[in-house]
Amino acid sequence: MNKRGVVFNGKFLTSGLTGVHRVAEELIKHLDTLLEENPGLRDREWTMLAPENAKRTLALRHITIRKQGMLRWQFWEQFELPWLVRGRLLVNLCNLAPLTCRGTITMIHDAQTFISPKSYSFLFQTWYQFALPRIGKAAARILTVSNYSREQLIRFGVAAAGKIQVLHNGIDHLGFAAGQAAALPAGLAPHSYALALSNTQEHKNIAILFKAFARPELAEFKLVLVGAGTHDDFKSKGIVAPDNVVFAGRVSDAELSALYKDAICFAFPSTTEGFGLPPLEAMYLGCPAVVAPCGALPEVCGDAAIYVAADDAPGWAKAILDLRMPAARAALVEKGLRHASQFTWAKCARKLLDIILEVADRQK
Repeated sequence: MNKRGVVFNGKFLTSGLTGVHRVAEELIKHLDTLLEENPGLRDREWTMLAPENAKRTLALRHITIRKQGMLRWQFWEQFELPWLVRGRLLVNLCNLAPLTCRGTITMIHDAQTFISPKSYSFLFQTWYQFALPRIGKAAARILTVSNYSREQLIRFGVAAAGKIQVLHNGIDHLGFAAGQAAALPAGLAPHSYALALSNTQEHKNIAILFKAFARPELAEFKLVLVGAGTHDDFKSKGIVAPDNVVFAGRVSDAELSALYKDAICFAFPSTTEGFGLPPLEAMYLGCPAVVAPCGALPEVCGDAAIYVAADDAPGWAKAILDLRMPAARAALVEKGLRHASQFTWAKCARKLLDIILEVADRQK
């Protein structure tokens, strides 16, 4: 075979599905579809390598998944994966790559460990701040998810400007969940609550929503938080939730779809985001998004969201109350649906494929 093989780093299959892992899964699945539609692309070898302890798999037709190696976690990625790749083009879609591999394609989603280091443990942010510039220097191409992230990666010296390309995420993975039926949790009525993420990271800024929902004008509304963060997790960080906050925990895609559809809005007050998938998810499922004008959020949400300053608790309360007006909410829902429809995984995968072929053919 005279065409250079392509290997995807499958370490992400060893852990649960996060936002970064979702991006990797969707891109690889849609690349597999492109290989189905274009038989001529299958004259090179397409493989995904994962450690033996991989918990998940993907249903792929033309990208072969192989479990190889004896090590786990970062040790597998840093010490075994470079040897297993052996001369093929390595594509990493989850921020990290083997430091000893040159000429890779690596997606670095953001520069959050530089911008908001307090959101991460000391070991995590130290490792990322050490590794990312070295990965950027060794890579043939760095991919990221927004122009904002590109600017920040340049600013912090992760990679040179000419090496970085932007691939906006898709959002249409939620299409299958949109038609599934799920009941709202007990005690919730349509448009009686706002939805947000249960995340204690400093830059997610959920504390401002607690301040907003502690105000008397929102006493009749609930703030429903979805995700792993618990009441005690917030309390341990000195962030006390008011009585009208509901911790829904982790939910299925169908349950999340139901919560989005019946929420008065989705509130996303992050002080920095490399992309901001949740507000687009909300728009895609017919839920108005209220976001902070920070990071990549203005780039990603455009004019289809309501913007409130990240530190303005009364402003967040007012934005939510204003959406009680049916006409105002309906107009924002319609605008959001049109906007979110532009972000497809097929478009993103097509661009990724073009980059892979360009790099692989140049290096063969």
